[in-house]
Amino acid sequence: MFEGIKVKRFAIASSVCALVWGSSVWAEGDAAAGATVFAQCAACHAVGAGAQNSVGPVLNGVIGRPAGTYPSYRYSSAMRKSGLTWDEGTLKTYLKGPEKLLPGTKMVFPGLASDGDLANVIAYLKQQPAE
Repeated sequence: MFEGIKVKRFAIASSVCALVWGSSVWAEGDAAAGATVFAQCAACHAVGAGAQNSVGPVLNGVIGRPAGTYPSYRYSSAMRKSGLTWDEGTLKTYLKGPEKLLPGTKMVFPGLASDGDLANVIAYLKQQPAE
């Protein structure tokens, strides 16, 4: 009788640990999945060695960068004057709806609705070092 109770407690504890561990991994994002999400961004932005400005600026080293400062890109006045610094929270808010966070931005993008996609693309961008 006590054996069954011990097994059930172990199973419950294991399940709780798996849920907690799984949710913390999800919160960090999956860079490989983020590369797939980034395909939506690649129409306007570039990353990686030799990346060049296009419709949007290069996103290498974007985490920690003050908004509107990548060299040789013509930013909107709203972006240049925003005072934003790109961190995970700011990127998450911006990528949900750029125009909502920063009216007057040149970025015409409806936003990412999925929290998973947001976490994943941010994890991918974190892997792109500044040149």
